[in-house]
Amino acid sequence: MAAMLLLGVSCDQSHIRQAQTPVVAGDSELDREIRRVMEKGINLEERRSQVPAIAATFSLRTEPRRARWLAALCYLKTLGTPFMPIDLAEIALAETGGHGLSGKAVSHKGALGVWQLMPRRAMSHGYSPDDMENDEKCAEAAVRELASKLEMAKGDLVKAKKFYCGTGPEADAYEVKRRQFRKEIMDSLAGNKTAGTETRRMKVAGVL
Repeated sequence: MAAMLLLGVSCDQSHIRQAQTPVVAGDSELDREIRRVMEKGINLEERRSQVPAIAATFSLRTEPRRARWLAALCYLKTLGTPFMPIDLAEIALAETGGHGLSGKAVSHKGALGVWQLMPRRAMSHGYSPDDMENDEKCAEAAVRELASKLEMAKGDLVKAKKFYCGTGPEADAYEVKRRQFRKEIMDSLAGNKTAGTETRRMKVAGVL
């Protein structure tokens, strides 16, 4: 399952240092989590369908292998949460999409990693600042941070995403950017669905 997926907070990101951090994914935890979710009767099809669109959008900012890895993390780390993969993906794009989705991105304010957690926020979720260079740990911390903002926003997910950045004019600008990235992923998703429907039609017609 994991192999299939891998195939298939700061607003100001100026002066960010960039580098790529190779990471190898393990799948035992994923398999267990998927079984737990499926046992609860939750349909995973919508979650799965978002992964290729996220990977395609990420690949416009980083190399394809890393794009697939980060897309898989968006799927894995939102399992069992109120969030969908696209929710985590659009935050990554808003935070470091302009900087290659680098795992070593550091803003001039000190926010760290792909999902740009401030050190004190990372530590509040049980992670060290150094952990934020690890994509997997950074994604986990980002999910916890978004969950804390969701509580602050009294269940309003849109407001929670804005709170992820903060408040004031910077947060307003961040929200505009985040929505643009969400639309980009959704457009890619719609294109994938259209292509899949056309392929099935051609197979039925005997063209393929």
